[in-house]
Amino acid sequence: MKIRFYRYSILILGMVALLASCKPSTSSPSRAWVVTTLAGTGVAGFANGRGTSAQFHDPRGVAVDSSGNIYVADRENHRIRKITANGVVSTLAGSTWGFENGRGAVAQFNLPSDVAVYQHKPSGKTYVYVADSRNQRIRKITIDSNDNVGDVETLAGSTWGFENGRGAAAKFHDPRDVAVDSANNVYVADSLNHSIRKIAIDSNGNGVVSTLAGSTWGFENGRGAAAQFSIPSGVAVDTSDNVYVADWGNHRIRKITAARRVSSPFGSGTPGSANGRGTAAQFNRPSGVAVDSAGNVYVADRENHRIRKITANGVVSTIAGNGTSGFADGAAAQFNGPRGVAVDSAGNVYVADSGNNRIRKLEYRVP
Repeated sequence: MKIRFYRYSILILGMVALLASCKPSTSSPSRAWVVTTLAGTGVAGFANGRGTSAQFHDPRGVAVDSSGNIYVADRENHRIRKITANGVVSTLAGSTWGFENGRGAVAQFNLPSDVAVYQHKPSGKTYVYVADSRNQRIRKITIDSNDNVGDVETLAGSTWGFENGRGAAAKFHDPRDVAVDSANNVYVADSLNHSIRKIAIDSNGNGVVSTLAGSTWGFENGRGAAAQFSIPSGVAVDTSDNVYVADWGNHRIRKITAARRVSSPFGSGTPGSANGRGTAAQFNRPSGVAVDSAGNVYVADRENHRIRKITANGVVSTIAGNGTSGFADGAAAQFNGPRGVAVDSAGNVYVADSGNNRIRKLEYRVP
């Protein structure tokens, strides 16, 4: 009887194992970064419209607001464009080349290179800051709570040069990128001054410009003006007011603390495409940076035609792009000289794919 009992037990256990093996897998399908085209035909031009019926000409900078609207510095069209969450492209401000303050199409820009967005919740207003590169100015566009575009103003800057001060007394030299923190302070990658500038906005709405870090061309860590950059082209700020810089000529991502101390935590300084931790990684002319609420940094790695991600613990990886200039959507995407990058609250990444004249979107999902 004991032998028969063991035989039955073995038989029952075998049937249970067989049934378990026939159950559908409960493991989640693998996810990957999938690239789609949010807007743009790929042909340089100017046209408003939905999605891929719209046209851009060398879009350089992107920013996203809390409602999912995307703002684009459409450089060669001398305009600031807006893409709604459902993909409709319009012109927020700008018309032909020149310099003019005013409302909407009355305003003029000269090769704007980047945008940053600040939303003032008490008033419901949205401020779009523009790095108006060849006008050597930082401009401000106001959008009210009813989505009406107010006048375009000059926040700071006048002619090219280097000068701290208030409003038009300040001077920049080819400002390429802007970022804004939670207190509405604006940071500028002042590329040909090899400096990172800060604009505090006073109670009257005037921009007061100071130098956060940098002095002459070169490479040096240190505090404030003791640090050196080489054509800084991208700037972003995290929730702790640390500023990240795409140091274009030094092939590095630099970090500036709130105490103005500059370090070089990412990139070896030698152009390349290696992934890895910290300074073991390589970049090639990084042009844009963005940071999410978890402290992950995203990089538009221009000459590598890739989008890179730096985790909060310093590991650099490639999330999209195969290193070859071209155009392809999907999990095996291609870019052509990506310049600007932004990230929304859901972790979606937006790219100004300059050479392809498109705005791309990266989602971490099942392909």
